[in-house]
Formats: sequence, structure tokens, C-alpha cells
Amino acid sequence: MEKRVFVTGGAGGFGRALAERYAQAGWRVCIGDIHEARGAETLAALQRDTEAIFLRCDVRQEAELVAARDRLERSWGGVDVVINNAGVAMAGAIDQVALDDWQWILDINLLGVVRSCRVFTPLFKRQRSGHFVNVASMAGLLDVPYMSSYNATKAAVVSLSETLQNELVDEGIGVTVVCPSFFETNLHEALRTPDPAFQPVMRKMLARSPLTAAQIADQTFRAVEAGAFYVLPHGEGRAAWFLKRLAPRRLYAQVLRSQVRKFAPRSG
Repeated sequence: MEKRVFVTGGAGGFGRALAERYAQAGWRVCIGDIHEARGAETLAALQRDTEAIFLRCDVRQEAELVAARDRLERSWGGVDVVINNAGVAMAGAIDQVALDDWQWILDINLLGVVRSCRVFTPLFKRQRSGHFVNVASMAGLLDVPYMSSYNATKAAVVSLSETLQNELVDEGIGVTVVCPSFFETNLHEALRTPDPAFQPVMRKMLARSPLTAAQIADQTFRAVEAGAFYVLPHGEGRAAWFLKRLAPRRLYAQVLRSQVRKFAPRSG
């Protein structure tokens, strides 16, 4: 039987790269996204390689995730991998970012993953198989200044993934968490910030990655096939994480701040 994958936020950026990687491997691919025109374009590209479906799916609405699950059961008899990729970004100092913006990013980046895992876990349990891929970020392992809301949501996704790995293993359900550093994608389109100076900073950080979305998608695909938990694609990010875990906090924080100063907007 052909394998089946569902990708939230699959119409563009990293989600599309993941969908294309699975399509190239011969999987049936379903993408869920709120961007319908972009979704139709991506669907047409995917259908050149495989059977594919586009569903309008807002991860803030549990009912839309339920509808996606039910459609996959009806059409394909289930799903093998669910990739929780949909996400947005927020930048700004702690005293500048409004609580409404905190609630917005929490609702998508964290609760969107929670809703999807809640909705698809019963199906995976009935199948006695399945795999969640939760797209977090190195921001969830590190602590870059001026990104507190984004960091907090991604750290929560890492913790959720670690917990679910322990909770679901006896049900035959696997979990992988993907923690890339910034790379060229469309994340800047979904950036909110009280300081417009962060827009060019974000674009600069996205553009400096030595890895493409396609390369990170390939690493993710291979990690899931191997049953690996962490995917840490960027060498620089891995080095920073190891430094954080092994070095005194003062030394790690000093190194991190020195790197951030290269990109942070200048005050005044």
C-alpha cells in the first residue's frame, strides 16, 4: 500500500519542500493550508509526481483538522505521517509585544500542533502505527533576544514532542522534532513586530543559511525513515546548542549576544 502524509502549512515555504520530498518518494501527499491560491498551485506541482490533495485547513480550528483526518480516512484509509509545520513569527522586546500578539502566536505555533496531535492520535492508535513530525526551531533550544514569544512557542513544541515520544511509543507511534536555524523560506511574510526594523533583519537571517528548504526537507524525510527524534540540520545551531548544554551560562550567553549584535536593529 502506498504511504500517506499530511502536511499543515504545506502550500509554501518549508511545508511545500516537505510535500515535494514525499511526493518524489512516491507517497500520497495531502497539504493543508489557509492560502487557497498558493495551495492550488502547489497541488498542481505535486500531482506531476504523485496522487495529492489540497484541503483548506486552519490549525486554529480543531474542526478543520478533524475534517482533514476524516477525509484522509475516507479517501486513503488513513495516514502514516502527520507533519505539523504551520507556523508564524513574532519579533520585538518583551515590553513592546502586545499580549494579543502573544495569544496569536501561541494559538498557531503551539496550540496548532497540540490540536493536530489530539485529532490524529486516536487514528494512529486505531492503526497501531503513525508518526508525528513537529516543526520547531533552534529558537526552541536556544534563547535569542527579541524573540521571546517565538522562542517560547518553539520550546513548548520541543517539550511537547519529547513528552509524546515517551507517551505514545507503546502505541506504535513515532515522533520527530525538527529544529532548523533560520533558512530561506516565507516565514517573513507571517512576521509580526512592533518595530519595522526587524523586517529586514528577518530577511537577512533567512537568506544567510547554507542549507536550502529542500535540503532540510530531505534530512527530515531521512530522519523519519530512520526513526530519529531530533533533526538539527544546521552545524552552527548544533554547536550553539552543545555550548548551551555544556558551558557555564555566562559564557554561552556572552557568545550568543555577540552573534545577535550582528543582526539586531540598532536602537536610537
